[in-house]
Amino acid sequence: MAETVALNRKARHNYLITDTFEAGIVLTGTEIKSIRAGKANLSDAYARVERGETWLVGAHIAPFEQGNRYNHEPRRDRKLLLHRTEIDSLMGRAAQKGLTVVPLRLYINDRGRAKVELGLGKGKQLHDRRRDIADRQSKRDVERELADVTRGRR
Repeated sequence: MAETVALNRKARHNYLITDTFEAGIVLTGTEIKSIRAGKANLSDAYARVERGETWLVGAHIAPFEQGNRYNHEPRRDRKLLLHRTEIDSLMGRAAQKGLTVVPLRLYINDRGRAKVELGLGKGKQLHDRRRDIADRQSKRDVERELADVTRGRR
């Protein structure tokens, strides 16, 4: 089972995710040690395709505490590993429909490799977010009423 290290909670709130991709990530030695220690943050991160390569921009991986002068820069751009067909598909769909590539979560897979789950999403407007919140609230209310009825409280 994959161990989730960092989760981008704002991504599903601000974007309507239509498709997801799994990408490897190129890291240095101290970066993978920090990720395994759970010191990563994806809240301000996004991915972009540049000259046929995919890059993770804005992800914060804290410097490793036991690292010396070879420690890494916390917010550097990191290359993502995708197949050529996936990069072409991502680039074409993002440019055509005005979609954004957003990192959803950073995790360590069963083989010990760091992976990023990318989502292809369209930005939600304020009224869309409000509708989602209202739907969630009404669903909670209905579940609460059903639970009360089944427990015999009403």
